[in-house]
Amino acid sequence: MASWRLILMAVCIALTPVGVRLGSAAGLDRLGEEFRTGLYEQCLESAQKEASDGTYGPDRSAWIVKSLMALGRYSEAAQEMDAALQNDPMSIRLTLLAHTAYQYNGQPERAALMLARVYRIATARRLGFISSLDLVALGDALLRLGGEPRIILGEFFDQAMQRDPNCREAYLAVGDLAMAKQDYDLAATQYRKALERFGDDPDAHAGLAKAFYPSDRQAMIKALDAALHVNPRHTQSLILLAEHQIDSEDYDGAAKTLDRTIAVNPWHPETWALRCVLAHMANDPNAVKECRAKALQSWQTNPQVDFVIGRKLSQKYRFAEGAMYQQQALRYDTGYLPAKGQLVEDLLRLGEEQEGWKLAQELYAKDPYNVNAYNLLRLHDNLSKFKTLSVEGFTIRIDSLEAEVYGDRVARVLGQARSQLCRKYGLSPEGTVTVELFTNQQDFAVRTFGMPGGDGFLGVCFGRVITANSPRLQRPANWEAMLWHEYCHVVTLTLTGNKMPRWLSEGISVYEELQRNPSWGQRMIPPYRKMVLGGELVPIGELSGAFLNPPTAMHLQFAYYESSLVVEFLVDRFGLASLKAVLADLAKGDQINAAISRNAVPLETLEPQFEAFARRRAEGLAPDVDWEEPEKEKVDRTDAQAVAQWLAGHPSSFWALQARANQLLAERRWEDAKGPLGKQISLYPQYTGEGNAYQLLAQVHHQLGETQQEGQVLDKLATLSADAADAYGRMMEIGIEQKDWRQVLRNGDRYLAVYPLLSAVHWRMGLASEGLGQEEQAVESYRRVLLLDPSDPVEVNYRMACLLQQRDPAAAKRYVLNALADAPRFRNAHRLLLRLGATAGNGSAVVAPVETGHRPAVQEDVQ
Repeated sequence: MASWRLILMAVCIALTPVGVRLGSAAGLDRLGEEFRTGLYEQCLESAQKEASDGTYGPDRSAWIVKSLMALGRYSEAAQEMDAALQNDPMSIRLTLLAHTAYQYNGQPERAALMLARVYRIATARRLGFISSLDLVALGDALLRLGGEPRIILGEFFDQAMQRDPNCREAYLAVGDLAMAKQDYDLAATQYRKALERFGDDPDAHAGLAKAFYPSDRQAMIKALDAALHVNPRHTQSLILLAEHQIDSEDYDGAAKTLDRTIAVNPWHPETWALRCVLAHMANDPNAVKECRAKALQSWQTNPQVDFVIGRKLSQKYRFAEGAMYQQQALRYDTGYLPAKGQLVEDLLRLGEEQEGWKLAQELYAKDPYNVNAYNLLRLHDNLSKFKTLSVEGFTIRIDSLEAEVYGDRVARVLGQARSQLCRKYGLSPEGTVTVELFTNQQDFAVRTFGMPGGDGFLGVCFGRVITANSPRLQRPANWEAMLWHEYCHVVTLTLTGNKMPRWLSEGISVYEELQRNPSWGQRMIPPYRKMVLGGELVPIGELSGAFLNPPTAMHLQFAYYESSLVVEFLVDRFGLASLKAVLADLAKGDQINAAISRNAVPLETLEPQFEAFARRRAEGLAPDVDWEEPEKEKVDRTDAQAVAQWLAGHPSSFWALQARANQLLAERRWEDAKGPLGKQISLYPQYTGEGNAYQLLAQVHHQLGETQQEGQVLDKLATLSADAADAYGRMMEIGIEQKDWRQVLRNGDRYLAVYPLLSAVHWRMGLASEGLGQEEQAVESYRRVLLLDPSDPVEVNYRMACLLQQRDPAAAKRYVLNALADAPRFRNAHRLLLRLGATAGNGSAVVAPVETGHRPAVQEDVQ
């Protein structure tokens, strides 16, 4: 067969500016409307009646075939195709439709012949015209033959829209092509254009829903509702809805939705593929085999079936099973790119990187417009620049500079998590866990989600692979707590073979954060209190869905908190052994409800008990606080007098105390602000949220020069909060001033768990270590300072030289020479160099004290 590019040349020569659309008669419009609204039987009957009356045409034959296909009557559709092609053997659209019909009848050779026929029709057509609809069909055929997507987009689909702006199929074709290349923004734009021009089109609504599926489930549900409003039997929409329900672990709901598709088409491959997924979730191997067989009944080598099954299993973190299905799909069709792309992600998440990256390169070579493949190869290039740290049980990939500055802390935290959590849950760790810390957030997103985005995520665990954002990218957040959280996922996912609901996995990890450090994890806070008492507690059986479609960021955080509260309740009420038994049952394939019932109480009993537990926790939050807030219309919140009057009538109002304190601070009435701030702390001492009273009261003491009281307040905040970087930094300053070296080290350690890449923190820790006579620790701190390129390295180099002059004179000489290179007149450095020279001559050393006499080395502010 000649190159497909010859078709492009021939068609471009043959195209004429005629914009006539075939099949625009009233009867055809009626058939299209019946099909659009899901009246497939009526559409079939109408088209057959018109055909029997002698009103023949390729469009009527197409509606007959499409209706039969929609109803799952594949053999009849093939027979109709045979007849239609005899009557109109040169129809591009009918021939392409025959390709699909024959595929669904397990006739791959005949299906391939249809694509070859489309090719011959296009190259042989010299005169006349090609309609916009045929142009779209031809472009579709060329894509299936492996044509260049960009050329087909411009010369076929875009050309069809230019010639006929009302060619609906062209808009949908562009959207579908963008979806196939994972360009979801372009796809959404195109489907919106179709909706703007053609109104409520269920195919366009469903396409828009698919474009939103990876990123915005609320928008997806809205689009699906619109599609199903027009066509309640729209199989494409129902299948996507079932996928969402599976993601939400609403397996009963998914089964009912799939029943609706079976009522329309009892043999739809995707329907039975999703039924197979449900059987996997129910640990029913017989049903797995039966559902897969039904999915493949009419087309036994359909690669889409195993692709769908594997993709959904991978979305459940069952990557090994998912990869097996993708490999089966590729055995059916070695060129099936969706399966190859999913297999790349599965292999990388399983830690099988050599094979995964090799396959990614093959995918990109085959499909250079595949966005995921391009992003992955770019990521691979960036990863190759990382430094690899190998410690017991871990392979840590990290930016080279960051590895030198805090890589040892990463290894230490992970090692402690491995030791403590594995022992606690009875796991004997085997193999190596890969941990990757990304300095580029988009690299993290591509590695984690397969696409850019993912804002708000700090880290993700796939079982044997942990990906995380570097601390330099985070908002104030404790990265050590994050690593502990993610390694806990390693433990629980390993124990269950990745067969656990998301809420339980997240709940245990947040719970274990709190067990490790009371300032880590999550606690009851005012927004959570309001949600619990306001009836927004999510039933335990629906908790996993709360992570998928939260209306606000606060609702997502609440899902994590509520999940941890459920775990706390289970452990407190039934013991850790009960929780471990639940995990063991999940590993056997039991459903979560059955596992909880066996090892605790049935879910219908547990849920009201937990709700009462959660309400008690919410009601117990600062019980003496008056949580009432005035309506905005009744109290002007910017009026100091109005706020003061409200506070007089509500002396324990947390809102009023906060508002009054902020007003007094704005007026610089420092002494007066102490009252409402101190009362906030006495009423609610655990509050460390934004604008907390500890932080503000410390500012008051600072303004009044009350350093001792400032330090006492900040010390309480530092004890309660895992990410109060400002408090840690100020405590270090106070410690330096007071030469309280242990305080400096304690708060420096806290600070580095939030921001490890500030040279000023390491500088102060070096001073503190020197003050305590801990020379080795001081050298390490100063080494890190120099790595972070301080604005003035002279004194750091000099101090390093002084500390090393006895045990490593050669290194000391290098450091003092570095100091003199930047400050040639630094006399103390000259004296030290002379002493080092004398040492080299007689082999003995006289240790010189550290004499500064140079301007302060580190000018960097500590946040």
